[in-house]
Amino acid sequence: MNLSEIETFLMIVKTKNITKTAENLFLSQPTVSHRLKSLEDELEVKLITRKKGYKQIELTAQGEEFIPIAERWVSIWQEMQRLKDSQEKLNLTVACTDTLNSAILFDLYRDMLDEEEMIMNLLIKTHYSYEVYGLLENHDIDLGFVYHHLHFKNIVAEPVLKEKMYLIQADETRLRKPVIHTDELDLGREIYVSWEANYQIWHDQWVSRGERPRIQVDTFELLFHLLSKEQMWAIAPVSVVERIRSLRPVYVSELGNQIQPPERITYKIKHKFPNEATLKAVQVFEDRLDGYLRQKGWDSAGQ
Repeated sequence: MNLSEIETFLMIVKTKNITKTAENLFLSQPTVSHRLKSLEDELEVKLITRKKGYKQIELTAQGEEFIPIAERWVSIWQEMQRLKDSQEKLNLTVACTDTLNSAILFDLYRDMLDEEEMIMNLLIKTHYSYEVYGLLENHDIDLGFVYHHLHFKNIVAEPVLKEKMYLIQADETRLRKPVIHTDELDLGREIYVSWEANYQIWHDQWVSRGERPRIQVDTFELLFHLLSKEQMWAIAPVSVVERIRSLRPVYVSELGNQIQPPERITYKIKHKFPNEATLKAVQVFEDRLDGYLRQKGWDSAGQ
């Protein structure tokens, strides 16, 4: 039993299709079939069944039971590789959404860089929330931060931050009031960001009322640059508002809508079977994050 056979089996579990597995792994179909047969011969059990006329395969009862074993096997192998390459410094791979990296964690990363004795090598990745879950499930990252709580069998999600939403306008705005109802604004000048599912529902019902936004963006950089245009506005969580305000003059107001937008929740996600080699690095990063959020004064989701 070797890594290539295990990875091939797990890809078959994911795709339910030999052809698709071969494409994803850049292998020939005979190679995929050979690896699967070799694994089944060594285990002396049948892992999958194929029905005539059906492209998708089905797992046997033994195949289902072997999935968590295979996942742990891959995790142990990765830990062994990290042990071979281990140095004095800790190594950690973190994945987050764009605005999380740009608005919330940016200053934390910078603070860690400014330390006289940097004890950690950080690999930072930017992905959509659902992609972060997939990376973590495959042990391609050690820690993730997302806005959506999705249910994955091997992933634990913990809320770490709640953020109030504010109205942010280009500094040249003529509507300068501490509290503004969205009905007072020109919807054609909104820069819409779908922060998360509950916010989108609120926005559809109380702001756009079913109308499609004129412009929608999904990155901090686009939101930042488009807000430089006169009379443009957006609704954003406090971390994004503070980050933009630190970079350019803007006008910030509270929302006067009777039904307020839901607070944006940030979730920290970890694997149920983490790599032992990165446990210390994860703990160090989590400790730094807790202190950083307290210093920022943002609301902790745990409180």
